Formats: sequence, C-alpha cells, structure tokens
Amino acid sequence: MCGIVGYIGFRPAQPILLNGLKSLEYRGYDSSGIATILSNKNSISIRKSPGKIIALDNILKKKPLSGTIGIAHTRWATHGAPTQENAHPHLDCQSEIAVVHNGIIENYVSLKAELIKEGHQFVSQTDTEVIVHLIEKFFKNNSLEEAIRKTIARLEGSFAISVISSKEPGVLIGARMGSPLIVGVGKGENFLASDAPAILDSTRDIIFLNEKEIVVLTKDKVRVTDFSGKEIPKTPSKINWDVESAQKAGYPHFMLKEINEQPKNLENFLKARINKETNRIAFQEQNIPEETLKNITNISVVACGTAYHAGFVGKYIIESLCAIPVAVDVSSEFRYRDLLIDKNTLVVAISQSGETADTLAGVKEAKRRGASVLAICNVLGSTLTREADGVIYTHAGPEIGVASTKAYTAQLAALYIFAFYLAEIRKILPQEQINKYISQLRLIPHLQQEVLKDQQSIADLAHKHSHFGSFLYLGRNINYPSALEGALKLKEISYIPAEGYAAGEMKHGPIALIDEYRAVVCIACESKVYEKMVSNLQEIKARKGKIITIATQGDEKIREHTEEVIYVPKCNELFSPLVVALPLQLIAYHVAVKRGCDVDQPRNLAKSVTVE
Repeated sequence: MCGIVGYIGFRPAQPILLNGLKSLEYRGYDSSGIATILSNKNSISIRKSPGKIIALDNILKKKPLSGTIGIAHTRWATHGAPTQENAHPHLDCQSEIAVVHNGIIENYVSLKAELIKEGHQFVSQTDTEVIVHLIEKFFKNNSLEEAIRKTIARLEGSFAISVISSKEPGVLIGARMGSPLIVGVGKGENFLASDAPAILDSTRDIIFLNEKEIVVLTKDKVRVTDFSGKEIPKTPSKINWDVESAQKAGYPHFMLKEINEQPKNLENFLKARINKETNRIAFQEQNIPEETLKNITNISVVACGTAYHAGFVGKYIIESLCAIPVAVDVSSEFRYRDLLIDKNTLVVAISQSGETADTLAGVKEAKRRGASVLAICNVLGSTLTREADGVIYTHAGPEIGVASTKAYTAQLAALYIFAFYLAEIRKILPQEQINKYISQLRLIPHLQQEVLKDQQSIADLAHKHSHFGSFLYLGRNINYPSALEGALKLKEISYIPAEGYAAGEMKHGPIALIDEYRAVVCIACESKVYEKMVSNLQEIKARKGKIITIATQGDEKIREHTEEVIYVPKCNELFSPLVVALPLQLIAYHVAVKRGCDVDQPRNLAKSVTVE
C-alpha cells in the first residue's frame, strides 16, 4: 500500500503535495518523493528520499521546488528495497515525464527486457519504471493522454498512476485499474489522490474513479474516460468525513477496514508470488539455497502472539505437505530452553513488524547454533529481515489497528506457498498436486469476500453475546490454532477473558467452566474431525453452554446441536484457517464495539513489542 497525491492549479504545488503525503504516511513510509514542472523553464524537477517523509521535508527546506503542477508519492516497498533510486516519482530517459504508481505490474520483467532492447535505460529495481518508459515510447507520435492509453493496454496487474510531462505542462493525468484513485475538484485547481485525507484540507468535492477509468485534469476542468476513450460524465460527491475517518476509508475503525482488506491483500500476494501461467513460485528475497532446504531435517517456528498462531497453522501445513517435523515455540520460551537445533534445522521466524525483541533474540541464538533462518515479515528493511538468511515479505501494507487481522492471514498465505515450494524442491509432491492446491488457494479471496457479505448477521450475533463474562473457543486439527487466535482477538480488544482449546481436551478441565453464563465458540467446518466436533457440541449443549458455531454452508444438521450458526463457504480443509479467521475477527470486533472499547488502540497493548 502506497500513497499518491497530484495537484494542478494556481497555488505553489510543493506545500500542497507535501501536506498530502503527510496525511497518507500511514499508507507507506519507507521512501517518498515529489516532482513538479518548473513554470519558467517547462522542465521537471524532482526531490525524493528513502525513509519517512520528514527526510523529504528536510530536503525541500534546503532545496524547495517551484511550479503549480506536480505529483507526489509515499512508498510501501514491493519491488526493490527502500532506496533513493527506487523511490517514486520515476522519470523517463529524457527527464520529460514523471510517474507515480500504486499496485503491482505483473509482466514488468518481460516489458523491461523489451524496453532495454529498444535502448531505454533503467535506474531502479521497481516494476513502476516500465510504465514511464512505455509512455516515453508511445509519446513520440501521440499526445500524453493517448500515450498513457497505449501504455495501459500493455500492462498486466493492478495500478493507480499519476503522470505529468514538461512537454504538456498544463495537464495532470491519472488512471485506475485495481488500486484506488480519487479526484478532488476545486476552483481554479484540481487534485488527485489515492485516499481522501491527502486533499481534504483543500476540497470536500470528490470524484471516485471506477475500475478502468482515466482522468485528465487541467486547473479548470476534469474529464473522465474509460480505457477506450469514451467520455464518462461524473458528478462530485460532497465528503463530510474528518481526516481521521477518511484515513479509514469510511470505516468506523482501522480494524474493521483491515478485516475487509484481506481478500484483496491475499489476491495481490498470490499474484505477486505465483506465476499465473506456470504456477512457479517466486521469492525475490528468499536467499536460502535450494540445496540447504533439501537437506534440512526439521523446522522450528519462532513467533509471538498472533504470529505464533500463524506459525502453529504452519506446522499442520508443512507436516502435511512436506513430511518434515515442525516444532512451534513462543519466542520468549524458545530463547531460554536447551535448543536441539543445528545446521540441519530451518528456523522460521514470523513477525509483522520485524522488530519483536524476543523473536530477534531467538533468531540470533539459532544462528549461533548454525541453523538457517527464514523470516516472514511485513516491514521491509526491519531488523528481522536483516538478520535472516532469507525473507518472505507479506506485503500486507501498514496495519494500523493494534489487534492484528490482515497481517495474520498474510502470514498464513506466506506459509502456504512456502510449503508448496518446499514440497516441490524436495520432490515430496508431484507438480500436478501442487498445481491443484494452488488453484484451490486462488479461490480463497473470493470465499473470504463471501464471508464479508454476511457481516451484519455476525454483528447481530456478537452483540447478542457481548454480555457474557468469559468465552471458550474450541477447534481441532488445523483449526485448533484458529481457536487460539479467535480467543486472543476477543481478549485483546474487548477485555473479556477468553481461552482457546483443542476441543478434544475440553473434558480434561475446561468443561468445568461451562454453564449458562459462558459462551463457547466452536469451529465445526466440514473436515475429517467434523464428527468429533459434533460430539463436543453435544457435550456443551448438555451443560447449557451458549454456543456459537462456525460451520460449512449447507450443513443444516448442525442446527440440531446449536441455535447460533455462522456459515462459511466450503473449501479444502487445508485452507479453512484463511476463511474462518474472518468471522472470528468480526465476532471480536463487534463484541468490543458493543461494549464501548477502544478497538484500534486497546489498553496496555503496543503494535510492535520491542522490549523483552
């Protein structure tokens, strides 16, 4: 996730663009940049810097930009590390065109090779740079608008782009396919942005671009067309959000916004990591040699909190697909026990921030003993990614809510495709079977979206049970960790005591807690342990427990044992944690809202735990 701002008008562009970037820094903060067209020279001038926006601000104080038209970007790196060269905006060979871009260009490798053969020179590792060189190619015999239209026809993937050129200094152009882009309408000035906070200081009249639309802005006019050039009439909407609400895209809390982002995040992650033609899995930063991975005899997963639960699911995935024993440790215990690891051990360290102190300490101890370390992380350039031998970036974008939601399912996605990769190189599974799993995994974003369509009924059910003093979460097999994660979400944001348990262990203690004053959430989806879960439901019902069951669509017989059912779409049991995570998150969210809790910033918790 990155931030775009564009301006054309009568005022100096730099302060408007810079303030817009500061409003969007939550969308990406590893580098930023601004380009403007200098009024007196009709040439493009650019300033950009790695790091947070304050670094760019300091540069601009020393070397300000003039001009009344410009584009700006704050980056959450995907292709290429957060460096000066990889920061946006990107320029063509003649420095006459500047582009900023959100999204992923899936066919950038082949496009880049084609453009290099034609003599174009690249200076970054980004996928974005192919866009500006394609525009340069088509601009020779076309208007800027037509050059952009021809460029878009060559791109595969998702994008929101903003473009300026010193050869057409009175025009600012944007286009959208898969990534959000909005237009702000002013008097004698107009704006582009990836999200409303960037421009709310200047205008509340907003046009939301739809998929496959291009907008051409002058200081006095806004014209929207589809990709073929057909003009589309647009009427601005009046936005009454405050800036904080706008950052949440209209959602009341970041947590709810992030829950709803999960299908698109997963879809983008799979597109970036799995070639849709060949099903080959690509890890740009996974630098552990194949030979090393072929020779490992065991895996140790090291993580804390929600990341630990993701790793626990990973144990079931990897043992099932790769036939390698997997141990899972909370990081604070891993570092202090007598570790039986050596050069034949792979340590998988999972952390959203990459700065979790206990996990980092565990990684250092593992490396001291000769183990290879693979990091699964969301933050480029974090300490964990520097310490590890190889990295799988989850690219979930900034997660503002303290209780992790989209980072959790992104970690699961990384574990699934790593397991496929490991099974392939170790020749545990035939490629035909791996392809079948990949096809099933590609369906999960759609299934997640189906769950999200039923949010109101989940909210109603959560509100109905919000008065209970404690909750028990039960699951079996691969959804035992899902029960642990569901319980953690509830206790984090509602402060209700909640405990996750392996359902088969219920009669070994937790059953003593069950009565009419306690709620029990049971994960009873279609699986090889379904009948066992039904037996647990009967045991709870006999003791008057208040049951909420998560079950597979079409399972009407489950209602014989429970009145309250949340149905989720049918999928392969192996991938069910990616589907059941969403109703579990929504239950916690709506219980907490009903109880009046601070959902995004629950008491006593920090997003990144950097002390032991």
